[in-house]
Amino acid sequence: MNILVINAGSSSLKYQLYNMTDESVLAKGLVERIGMDSSILTHKPTDKQEVTEVSEILEHTTAIRKVLACLTDKVHGVISSIDEINAVGHRVVHGGEIFKESALVNQEAKTEIRRLFDLAPLHNPAALLGILAAESNMPGVPQTIIFDTAFHQTMPEKAYLYAIPRVLYSKYKIRRYGFHGTSHDYVSKAAAEFVGRPLEELKIITCHIGNGASLTAIEGGISIDTSMGMTPLEGLMMGTRSGDIDPAIVPYVMNKEELTHGEVNSMLNKHSGMLAISGISSDMREIIEGYEKGEPNASLAFEMYEYRLRKYIGAYAAALNGADVIVFTAGVGENASLLREKVLNNLTYLGIELDAEANKIRSGDPRRISTADSKVQVLVVPTNEELVIARDTYRIVQGING
Repeated sequence: MNILVINAGSSSLKYQLYNMTDESVLAKGLVERIGMDSSILTHKPTDKQEVTEVSEILEHTTAIRKVLACLTDKVHGVISSIDEINAVGHRVVHGGEIFKESALVNQEAKTEIRRLFDLAPLHNPAALLGILAAESNMPGVPQTIIFDTAFHQTMPEKAYLYAIPRVLYSKYKIRRYGFHGTSHDYVSKAAAEFVGRPLEELKIITCHIGNGASLTAIEGGISIDTSMGMTPLEGLMMGTRSGDIDPAIVPYVMNKEELTHGEVNSMLNKHSGMLAISGISSDMREIIEGYEKGEPNASLAFEMYEYRLRKYIGAYAAALNGADVIVFTAGVGENASLLREKVLNNLTYLGIELDAEANKIRSGDPRRISTADSKVQVLVVPTNEELVIARDTYRIVQGING
């Protein structure tokens, strides 16, 4: 079975085509600048030369049509016909309380995704565009939706409710949902396999650290707490997001600077975090470079980031009453060895002993960076959210076919 995985943004579309016989990637790619006359499609077939095309792509339906043309091209294609695509899996950021697991796309599901636009105005509308575009280009092909929030629907009320009037939850479902669920799910299972213990026996803290970042406390394979909230703004300091702040700051700054709701939302999501503190970049690689050169603002940004990451790990060790495994994943988590070193050397009270040499090794495979004597095993596990989407899609479609 071949499954096409789609992650649609407002002006971009990522894709991967999987052969589920061996879970191999046949091709992957990216369409950028959708809505412009100079859109860029980058197509990377496995074992063939990469192809780049610049053309006018004004909406997602055209984007997917061009992707399908690349996948079936006689020279750089990987299948001979669209009919060889058996299902399509879509990443959707917000599933609210309705979607506690992945689901088949139908009219009711599309209506619910639209109803959740208010909770994820930057993400859910784009995802729905991707779904509608795929339906237009591949009528009759089963489609599934895999939600970032679904994995965290196991959180208890004490973890997901905010201490605000309960009527706001009853009327508007204002609560903590959490995100990056497919990644936290994947790396926790991979970690259990790596250490050779049943997932049901383990207390795991997973650290998905990229430009966006979140931590999850996982007990017996179940998410019991996570750092992002009703939106991806809550929690850790991130590349351009503020993370946790005193909520009274919002009306105060709006009044002082005469900002609109949209302007203050943009400030907190796009102009805060490491970018705001460093004045240099939101990219951890550039922050670390500045830190190593002794640049004051880059150093402060790095130290704030490390401190807040360490605090959340400590909080989740408390929530779990200990930890068996800590996992670092995603772009920063997998590659920023200096950040991992600083964090872990300040968590020795947990019995963590860092293997400094193992921490410096770069690898695309899961690896241990703690010593044999460390009371908590610390791993670096590359995430694979697309594979999670493909696996869930395969499971759902197999269920349809009996």
